Amino acid sequence: MTTVYDTDNSADALTVSDVLAVLREHADSVDRDARFPAESVEAMRSAGMLAAGIPTEFGGGGHSLSELARTARALGAECASSAMIFVMHQSQVLSIVRHGKSDAMAALLRRLAAEQPLVASATTEINIGGDVRTSSCAVEYDGEHISLSKTAPVISYGDYAEFVLATARRSQDSPPSDQVLVVCEKPNVVLTRTGEWDTLGFRGTCSPGFQLEATATTSNILGDNYGDISSQTMLPAAHILWGSAWLGIADAAVAKARKSVRKAASRTPGLTPPSALRLAELYVVHEQLVDTVFGAAAKYEAIADSPEELGAIGFAVKINNVKVTASTLVIDIVGKALQICGISGYRQDGDLSIGRHLRDAHGSAIMVSNERILGHNSQLALVYKGK
Repeated sequence: MTTVYDTDNSADALTVSDVLAVLREHADSVDRDARFPAESVEAMRSAGMLAAGIPTEFGGGGHSLSELARTARALGAECASSAMIFVMHQSQVLSIVRHGKSDAMAALLRRLAAEQPLVASATTEINIGGDVRTSSCAVEYDGEHISLSKTAPVISYGDYAEFVLATARRSQDSPPSDQVLVVCEKPNVVLTRTGEWDTLGFRGTCSPGFQLEATATTSNILGDNYGDISSQTMLPAAHILWGSAWLGIADAAVAKARKSVRKAASRTPGLTPPSALRLAELYVVHEQLVDTVFGAAAKYEAIADSPEELGAIGFAVKINNVKVTASTLVIDIVGKALQICGISGYRQDGDLSIGRHLRDAHGSAIMVSNERILGHNSQLALVYKGK
């Protein structure tokens, strides 16, 4: 891949291949030290990738969701933490693109395209049990000025983002489900750590809990209510792009399994090694994951301009299923690849090591719990008529 993302056509712009090389170089140290992949993010910025989803009229790359998914897949094969930062950033930016309908939001998009700061999100809250569709905290008003205080159990790369999109009740008198999305910009948002981030996988996303204290103006509130933003943009974009990053993890594991089988075949010319059958079976599951991710992206793009279809119960069930299916399949694929690679895959050193991919793969089902998503789908199933 040699696509140049840089929007100013600079001669110094990096290509996707350049960016992938940076991710490849630093992936192990990012994982080992649970550190933010600063080199990788800077490479993405240099290539214009952080502005890829912003329309060209605002100075961005104008990429479709399918194009962003292909990029996330390539990134995920090299460094899953960097890929997750890329896709979480894109899902927030797309929310502004599709629901920021004011002059202030248009100006913000031009800034995001020109400066490419990271945009994080604070959609969960300590005392709401992981249900992003309800909020306990509320926006407080003082004329045109607003303030917000929120205790978030997780804000991925919060220490490194210049903007945080935070959910809150519309006002102190609003019910928990009447939510808005507020664009909080440093230094007017202060994040105080309430925990650390030392996990099995996705270690470089640096996603501890924070106490968020923000001030802004009413122009920082996106025009649409958060329920519409979530169902029409943020949730489908996140699930599809997460799945794309996880497909990249699967790609890396399958490539190592293939290399292992070819090594075995080279030792017994004329004979097919037993592991070749396992590899053929692995290809079947891998193709299911490819179809899941890119089929969902195509479906979304086909109805992207139809709020009615995006807000339908059937679409909500299907897009939730994308996340659950993709996370289940990537765990299966990486596990099968480990069996094929054997002790070479089990070792932490060596070019066939599966360890980082295995730990990252399991994070796909945990960081946003499949159990919670299936619980939500079980409620929808009571009224879903199967259309």
